[in-house]
Amino acid sequence: MNLLLAMTTNTMLACLLMLIAFWLPQLNTYSEKITPYECGFDPMGSARLPFSMKFFLIAITFLLFDLEIALLLPLPWASQTNNLGTMITVALVLILLLAISLAYEWTQKGLEWTE
Repeated sequence: MNLLLAMTTNTMLACLLMLIAFWLPQLNTYSEKITPYECGFDPMGSARLPFSMKFFLIAITFLLFDLEIALLLPLPWASQTNNLGTMITVALVLILLLAISLAYEWTQKGLEWTE
């Protein structure tokens, strides 16, 4: 019963907050608010400029390496375990995976910003 009450309360609160977030910005619309840039300046060119795909590839690479490092963070505390062999094996596999992926990115020139 408590779980059902909590789920109902959370769902209703989330729906209420989404409704408020959708409804509230539409109350105060004025000419500067509906322009592409809210700073008040007129745009000097097209706002539809193409993005460099290299930027997105480097961002995704950063996220992957960042997640792998986050997986390695608990290892100093894991050294307190009774099963030290398994912990060292997992740590070495993660480090090896990180090194292999870095070498692959380097050989494929994925870390080069300019072409």
